[in-house]
Amino acid sequence: MAPEILKASWLNREPQFSAFTNGLLLDFWRTREERQFMGVDDIPIHYASFCSPHHDKTLVILPGRSESYVKYPEVAYDFYHLGYDIFIIDHRGQGRSGRMLDDEQKGHVEEFEHYVDDLAKFIELEVTSRPFHHCYALAHSMGGAILSRFLQRHQEPVFRAVALCAPMFGINLPMPRWLAHFLVNQAESNVKRRNAYALSTGQWRPLPYFINLLTHSYARYQRYLRYYVDYPELRLGGPTYHWMRESMLMGDNLVENAGKIQTPLIVLQASEDKIVSNRELLAFCESRQKAGTGKEEQKPLVIQGAHHEILFEKDVLRAQALNAICDFFDQN
Repeated sequence: MAPEILKASWLNREPQFSAFTNGLLLDFWRTREERQFMGVDDIPIHYASFCSPHHDKTLVILPGRSESYVKYPEVAYDFYHLGYDIFIIDHRGQGRSGRMLDDEQKGHVEEFEHYVDDLAKFIELEVTSRPFHHCYALAHSMGGAILSRFLQRHQEPVFRAVALCAPMFGINLPMPRWLAHFLVNQAESNVKRRNAYALSTGQWRPLPYFINLLTHSYARYQRYLRYYVDYPELRLGGPTYHWMRESMLMGDNLVENAGKIQTPLIVLQASEDKIVSNRELLAFCESRQKAGTGKEEQKPLVIQGAHHEILFEKDVLRAQALNAICDFFDQN
C-alpha cells in the first residue's frame, strides 16, 4: 500500500471500522510471530513481531500499564505498511507476560528498574542484532517512563528517534501528592499491605463508553472491551501500593534527569488527559530544555481534545499524532 493512500485512510477509518478490523487487520494480525524470553527473576516476557525482508527500518512499541500487544494490531498495521518491522513487548505483570502475585489482576512490580532490565534484554536479543536497520521506538504512558529510563541508563545510541505518547512521568492522583506519598510509604512496611490494591482501585471492570477516560473513539473503545471479553486472562485491575510507590519515585527521577537522554524525542500530550499528569510531562520537557539536550526539540505536541490514549483516539486526532510521529522519524 502506498504511504499516501494509507495516511489518507487514517482520516476515515472509523465509519468502516468493523469491516477493517475483521478484514485487512485480522489478516495482518494472523501473520504475527509470538516469542518469549526470561526476564528478571525468571519472569517470562512475551512479545509479538511483524517482519518483512523488504524493510530496512525497525519500530519497537512499548504499551502502557495494563495493556498487551493484543491491543496494538492497528498501530502495528499502520507502521508496518510504512516500511517498519514491528516488535511489541508485554511488560512483566501484564498482557501475556508472567505475573508476580497470586492475584494476577494486581498491577505490580518489585522494582521499576525490572521493567527496564527486561527491555534492555529484549533490545539485546532483537534490536542490536539488526545492524542494517534504522531503529526507532514508540511508547505510550508507562511504556514512555520505561523507555525514558532505558535511554537515561544506556547512553550508547540504540534508536535514531523516539516518540513518547502521553508518557507517565507523573500520575493523576485522587488526592494531594503529599498524602499519596504518606499512604504508599506507610504501606511499605507491611508485605500484605504493600501488595494490596491501592486505595479506590480493585479488579478490572468494564466502564461504559460515556464515562471512559481513555478515548473519544466509540469504535476503538468497543474493540478494547471486546479483547478483554475474548481474552479474560489479559485483564488487569488497579495497581498495588508498592507499584504506586515505585512509579512515583521513578517519575521524579525521570523529570530530574531528563537532560541525560541524548536520543531525539518527540513528546505528545493529550490535552484532556486524566490518567497521567501533564504538569510532570511539561516539567520533563522543561528539564531537557534547561540541560540543552532538548534545545532542538519543540515543546510537547499538544493533541487538542484528546483523552489519554492518543494512539486509539478518534480518526482526526489519531491521524494528527501519527503524521507528526512519522514526520519526526523521517527527519531522523
